[in-house]
Amino acid sequence: MQRRFLDYFIISLKGLAMGAADVVPGVSGGTIAFISGIYEELIESIDRVNFGVFKTWRKEGFKAAWKSINGTFLLALFTGVAISILSLAKAIKWLLTNEPILLWAFFFGLVLASIWFIGKQIKKWDFKLCIAIILTSVVSYFITTAEPFASPDSSLYLLFCGFIAIIAMILPGVSGAFILLILGAYGTAIDTVNNLREGVSTMNFELLKDALLKFAMLAIGAIVGIKVFSKILNWMFKNHKNLTLAALTGFMIGSLNKIWPWKNVLSWRTNSHGEKVPLVEESISPFSFEGDNQLVIAIVLMILGIASILILEYLGKGKESA
Repeated sequence: MQRRFLDYFIISLKGLAMGAADVVPGVSGGTIAFISGIYEELIESIDRVNFGVFKTWRKEGFKAAWKSINGTFLLALFTGVAISILSLAKAIKWLLTNEPILLWAFFFGLVLASIWFIGKQIKKWDFKLCIAIILTSVVSYFITTAEPFASPDSSLYLLFCGFIAIIAMILPGVSGAFILLILGAYGTAIDTVNNLREGVSTMNFELLKDALLKFAMLAIGAIVGIKVFSKILNWMFKNHKNLTLAALTGFMIGSLNKIWPWKNVLSWRTNSHGEKVPLVEESISPFSFEGDNQLVIAIVLMILGIASILILEYLGKGKESA
């Protein structure tokens, strides 16, 4: 496939959207990749990254090796993801603290439309697919109701968290950020990103050293996880595409509980900064919400979330017809 600079720029924009989604607990970057038409290419490209690339490099040169892994596509996409996470981590954290209803409302609309989008990709329905949707919906729902627990302060645990979270991040409907929250490492991950940026900008080498160590552990775990799981997903898409799509649809249906904007806090916890934040929440009606339910603005943002899917779908169709 011959791509122009504009095509790769659009791929980077999709990466920006994926990164923004991955920062928010309850929203999956994999969902953005799927609805924007690059999911299967992403999984297949990651699956191609193996030690055989070095053999190709040695025999045919760097250009052939780079092309064999769809390197320009991966570079453009993950550049967008990295820029988004580094630049938006602080803003998303602020929104989660100060405007949670509005943030969740937008993403609720986005995921709701995504369920329809992914479901309509299924070419042939049967009993097995219905069971797959029900089972994955139930599993995903119970994941959203799990109580987060505090992580031990260890590099090996961060390695494990990176491994598990990246698997969730590339699955549409399963939030890697929420998995980190359940594992007790979400605050550490967000602080690591913010400290990394602050350490570079202020030349605070002590802060930078600590952030780099934690970032390296999360990154190594993520690299191993995405490589292992991409091979499984790639095989599933090639051999059982309808079943895979049904399972992903179910995961997204179950995840709606986590991103429902109106919540009642059942218990609280104190984070690493000494701030009191929700620990366990339950979804409630906006009319039962204590305080300003921001219903009108929330509905508008839900509609904007749905409209975003339509735009991404249009861009995805443009990519397929290119």
